[in-house]
Amino acid sequence: MKFLHTSDWHLGARLAEYGRLPEQQAVLEELRILAENERVDFVIVAGDIFDNYNPPNDAVELLYRELKKLSDDGHRPVIVIAGNHDSPDRIEAPDPLAAECGIFFIGYPDFTRGPVELESGVRAVFPEKGIMTLDIPERPQVRIITTPYANENRLRKYLDPDRREEAVSEILGDAWKALSEKYCDKSGINILTAHLFMAERSVPGELFEAAGPSVNEPDEERSILHPGGLELIDAALIPEAVQYTALGHLHRPGAVRNGKSPAVYSGSPLALGLSEEDQQKSAVLVSVEPGGVAELKFAPVESGRRILRRTFADIDEAVRWLGENPECYVEVLVECDKYISAADRRRLYAAHDGITAVVPLSPGTSEEGGLTGAPRRIPDLTESVEELFKSYFEYAKGMAADQQIMNLFREVAALNGEEDET
Repeated sequence: MKFLHTSDWHLGARLAEYGRLPEQQAVLEELRILAENERVDFVIVAGDIFDNYNPPNDAVELLYRELKKLSDDGHRPVIVIAGNHDSPDRIEAPDPLAAECGIFFIGYPDFTRGPVELESGVRAVFPEKGIMTLDIPERPQVRIITTPYANENRLRKYLDPDRREEAVSEILGDAWKALSEKYCDKSGINILTAHLFMAERSVPGELFEAAGPSVNEPDEERSILHPGGLELIDAALIPEAVQYTALGHLHRPGAVRNGKSPAVYSGSPLALGLSEEDQQKSAVLVSVEPGGVAELKFAPVESGRRILRRTFADIDEAVRWLGENPECYVEVLVECDKYISAADRRRLYAAHDGITAVVPLSPGTSEEGGLTGAPRRIPDLTESVEELFKSYFEYAKGMAADQQIMNLFREVAALNGEEDET
């Protein structure tokens, strides 16, 4: 059998003021063509379907429209689990209608429903919470252990509320083990899909903890690992019978574990921020037979603009580069003696339709912003208005306010003072 593993679509996401929906539509079309060309039997979407709990209507419409195409009228079942960016209730809401199209939305870890039999011959059964089986004509049975994202409290509630003092990873591992022992044998294909942080505890202590939240992940994707979120899960908890683990959450594609039971992040199929600047986006094609070792291939996804950061010696150099590289989003950093004038900013924005920010780099500042060697300080609200303005200017512009700027500020402050007196 062959299936497609993808995740982290983040439909409805924006980059600065730019909407990404046209790019996301192109990405989903590319995934559909990949599924058709590779003749995959089913598709797993491992969470973070939307970018937030309340996605715009056009993002919801795009999801339903493209999933219907991807499922091929039920001939190619699609299994979708919720991620930490998704509302579980919203994910499960279309289930009664979607299931008739071969699309199975699973929002909560304790999801279950009655059996579904499609005209295509596909039969889906949910024998108990946390697992489903797929019978596809002329194919081995597929067993899928499903773990949508849930924080620590919800996971305890759904899996075993009586084990209040134990680590949630132990509770989760025991639940996976019980399901695999009951339903997963070598006569079929055994898969686990989950949306969480996972790493392999090959060595104890800090190295295992460091393996979780990648430095190349956006800050909002690290929020699972905090009190009330969900601890890092050891890949050793994956049951021995599971042949492939389809993971969602990290945007960089890669395997947490290889060998006879790979555990893999497909990554996001579209770059969503500067932390993903150097990543080749992909989906995972998995081939596996009963009792065999899963073979996987990262299939590149090329749709969508790249996201770049570029530093230029002056405005003219920046304008030339922008004109030569229109098909990207770019944060522009310009080396200059003082702030960038309004006229120069207009030149830059006129040269390119995908500028996310224009940042001046004066002597003594760093590309990360702020004065080199000194982090931006939190303003002291007991300071004078003039000192607060200096702090704000440095924060907003990445450089200290020069004498000309301060003289202008004093003139404006004086005018405001005169108005107050009148």
